[in-house]
Amino acid sequence: MRNDIISYLKDEIKARCESKNNFFGMGCWYHICAVVKNAVFLSDKYNADTKVVTIAAWLHDIASITDYALYEEHHIHGAEIAEKILGEFDYDEEKTQLVKQCIINHRGSIPMKKRSKEEICVADADAISHFDSVPSLFYLAYVNRGLSISEGTDFVKGKLKRSYNKLSDESKRIYEDKYNEVMKVFG
Repeated sequence: MRNDIISYLKDEIKARCESKNNFFGMGCWYHICAVVKNAVFLSDKYNADTKVVTIAAWLHDIASITDYALYEEHHIHGAEIAEKILGEFDYDEEKTQLVKQCIINHRGSIPMKKRSKEEICVADADAISHFDSVPSLFYLAYVNRGLSISEGTDFVKGKLKRSYNKLSDESKRIYEDKYNEVMKVFG
């Protein structure tokens, strides 16, 4: 049985991000690190289970970085992958189910009712993480999607606006200053 699940997940996710099969490139690594940072921060604000939130944050995009073909339903495939990994650690079954729910409900583009503080933390951290990794969004726009300068700028600006609007009301209050400062870049 393995002991240090968080260290294992960090190393495993980094290795998958570094893989040549990862469509998103290393930008996804920075995104995931930002999700973890913000999820842990929010877990304190929401009095949520920090370990569950941290594990779910590390695993929320695992399906996407493993196989781009899983992207459209990466939240569902990611929950399945998470269950397998957590089983290898003999992780508590009830907490495993909560991690899976956090992963399933992290996508702001698929509105689902968040039933736990942990789900809110991970979903909001995923949305706000884009403000910590703006260069990665430009990389996605220009390199991965091949957009022109104006198209890429519009893509990134739109992504940031949508991300902020997906936040819970409480997290919008927490991150309002960050949102306003980043959006100043776009004029």
